[in-house]
Amino acid sequence: MAAERMSRVDHAWLRMDNDVNLMMIVGVWLLEPRVAYEAVCERVAEKLLKYGRFRQKVVPDAMGAQWVDDEQFDIRHHVVREVLKPRKGQSAQAALQERCARLATQPLDPARPLWQFHLIEHYGAGSALIARIHHCIGDGIALIQVTMSVTDGGADPPTRRAREADEIEHDWLSEAVVKPLTDIMVKALGATGEGMARSMDALSKPEQLFGSVEVARTGVQVISDVAALALMPDDSPTRLKGKPAGRKRVAWNEPIPLDAVKVVGKALNASVNDVLLACVAGAIGQYLRDLGDDPRGQEIRAMVPVNLRPLDKAWQLGNKFGLAPLVLPIGIDNPIERVYAVRRRMSELKGSYQPLLAFAVLAVAGLAIKPVQDAILNLFAKKTTAVMTNVPGPAKPLTFCGATIRQTMFWVPASGDLGVGVSILSYAGGVQFALITDEGLCPDPQRIIDRFGPEFDKLLLLALMLPWTPAEWSAA
Repeated sequence: MAAERMSRVDHAWLRMDNDVNLMMIVGVWLLEPRVAYEAVCERVAEKLLKYGRFRQKVVPDAMGAQWVDDEQFDIRHHVVREVLKPRKGQSAQAALQERCARLATQPLDPARPLWQFHLIEHYGAGSALIARIHHCIGDGIALIQVTMSVTDGGADPPTRRAREADEIEHDWLSEAVVKPLTDIMVKALGATGEGMARSMDALSKPEQLFGSVEVARTGVQVISDVAALALMPDDSPTRLKGKPAGRKRVAWNEPIPLDAVKVVGKALNASVNDVLLACVAGAIGQYLRDLGDDPRGQEIRAMVPVNLRPLDKAWQLGNKFGLAPLVLPIGIDNPIERVYAVRRRMSELKGSYQPLLAFAVLAVAGLAIKPVQDAILNLFAKKTTAVMTNVPGPAKPLTFCGATIRQTMFWVPASGDLGVGVSILSYAGGVQFALITDEGLCPDPQRIIDRFGPEFDKLLLLALMLPWTPAEWSAA
């Protein structure tokens, strides 16, 4: 059987499964009209399996794990037919959300490739397709690329020459992560070898230490980011933080028009991301107020994935992203003030080496024994409340087996004891918010999701009241 060594970072993600959080990315497509089970099996076999990873199972060994071809691969073990049966008085959407939440806590079969599609042929006027893919196969950017390939007219992955996975990983890590950080840190930490006084003097004149002002700035930034990660205080103690129960809830909203978000961003001299993240912070803050809590002055931290590879390499799969801690000002009630607070926080992250450093931490964790990896990850969990991702999707509607993908959403997995995952996906001119929570920490995430629209409406109303010129309107 053909075998390929699993990268150290992917191995870290493989071992992150625990009793309350499974490292699966779960997503759903709402399709109209209906699609047939046989057509889905045929399409998945024809397109998805061109990515060799989806025919391979994981085999642990003394060095970590290997990807090994599954000689008993059967497409019907991976594309399964389901029937949705809402309870009396329950809507079809609520029943679908309930099923997605249950699947998010159901482990994939470790004896087979770690992915599965669940087709609900009859959902409203169409069908629903739920996907579950273990994070060790790939990150969000990579899996978006993969899912695009199975749509009508989707491109096949490029053909790559046979090459050991650890060799590819070594090249990528060396050039993109390890070498630049190592060079800088060796020079920076070398200052401590001749006494504290000289070290302090050198750091007060960093251009002498690093050889040039530009390299000096980079070195000081790395040192600052290392300190920031190490000294980050534990997150605010809200009801969204605590020991998860291990039962999930999911929710989603109707998409918000992307053009309207752009208009608000232009009016406030802020980015689309600033606007969206301010809405997330506002919705969470209002949810807490509705429950009688007082979030004034409080902030929560969300770990945000940052892509670390060229987008044209996403088809190679695997995990090549870092994590940046983003502070969400949930205690600011004024929506405009909240946008500017988010913008300031985002500006502070620009030029930061924290994503690279977080990636390096995951690489080290993948080599460590499981208790050490768990201890490392628990440090991140103590300092954050949520995982949040924002993924740009296709600008135009896609079709799958002749049916239009009317709506698409996905949920990011949370590691350690985190119990909240926020996903933002732009698709076909709309912005989709989706939320997954632990039932013990947030039993009704729909109450948060339902606040996103009103929070955005506040910003839109205020933006429309600003003194726009005709030229600005046409540019928007």
